[in-house]
Amino acid sequence: MDNLFAERLKELRQEKHIGQIQLAKELDVGKSIISLWERGECEPTLSKLIIMAKYFGVSIDYLAGIEN
Repeated sequence: MDNLFAERLKELRQEKHIGQIQLAKELDVGKSIISLWERGECEPTLSKLIIMAKYFGVSIDYLAGIEN
């Protein structure tokens, strides 16, 4: 994954009109983790990617920047 993941995560979150705190609750992680992901400073585990993909209704490939 590269910064495309960070960009897509932030874009999807904003499209859903939710803040980092709400997303963190949905994913059962700390708010600081969402911030780190959106800044591209760390990457989620596969299990969190699966949860995010289901939550946003997109594929893991889309989130990871593999497909458009």
